[in-house]
Amino acid sequence: MLHATNQTSRALRIAIVMDPIASIKPAKDSTLVMMLAAQKRGHHLFYLQQGDLWLRDGIAWGRVCPIEVLDSHNQWATLGDPQPERLDQMDVVLMRKDPPFDMEYIYTTYILERAEAAGVLVLNKPAGLRDMNEKVYTAWFAHCCAPTLITRNMEDMRGFLHEHQHIVCKPLHGMGGRSIFVVNQSDKNASVIFETMTNYGQQFAIVQKYLPEIVETGDSRILIIDGQPAPYALARIPATTDHRGNLAAGAQGKGRELNDRDRWLVSQIGPVLRDKGMLFVGLDVIGGFVTEINVTSPTGIRELDKQFNCDIASLFIAAIEKRFA
Repeated sequence: MLHATNQTSRALRIAIVMDPIASIKPAKDSTLVMMLAAQKRGHHLFYLQQGDLWLRDGIAWGRVCPIEVLDSHNQWATLGDPQPERLDQMDVVLMRKDPPFDMEYIYTTYILERAEAAGVLVLNKPAGLRDMNEKVYTAWFAHCCAPTLITRNMEDMRGFLHEHQHIVCKPLHGMGGRSIFVVNQSDKNASVIFETMTNYGQQFAIVQKYLPEIVETGDSRILIIDGQPAPYALARIPATTDHRGNLAAGAQGKGRELNDRDRWLVSQIGPVLRDKGMLFVGLDVIGGFVTEINVTSPTGIRELDKQFNCDIASLFIAAIEKRFA
């Protein structure tokens, strides 16, 4: 069981790389609640965006702004003046920039990896962010997943559809439920969907067996902190007019207690992620099967905290503090 006990007596300098803080939705934003938890525990926070990072002669720099945060829906952040600073003057850098996972994202991980080489704790680990595509990395845990095919070949997709009758087709780079198609054997649009997803065989896409449990029990997000599960999962129930279990696509978030299958999945995946430096990860689970492993900027903290009066972000900050004990 995770506990948010104090693990270090000194204040840490924590830099957070994220999207523009002025444009977040504070009632739902997990990065903001992480910052609130860190501030409450006495740590010093600094804010920057991707464009504020650079390398000079192999040294990682950032144009950082001291920041104070409030748990408010109106004015949730107060920024100080930006100042150039070597990232190795920080104790921790949190990489919380949302996808798209493009070349700019990859270049950012290179910069952060130089900070890591200088002794900074970077979370999640930059090499892991590059290596663990959130859909492809499920292949490392195939025994936890429903039947899955990753291919550029449209005939192979048609064969997979014929085998399973009802499938889900997704791009490998998407997020938030974008461009997800549910296809059945009689769907006359199947060929068009396969052509679109693969750009006529020029790019990889993923197809998975459709799991009907999503209609009733939803797409559950299980948060893993330092290899251990948070105490509750967030079941995202699709709207009646949609098939996607994504909050960004209108799904409703309903918290639930973990079951034995959830704990088994975490036991298979959590320790591997922890050992690879992935301290905060989200598993997406439908019908007891993992569909994605979210390592970039998993969300769901706010919804669970509100429904169960818990403090998941403090568990995460305590896990960071443990590294400095």
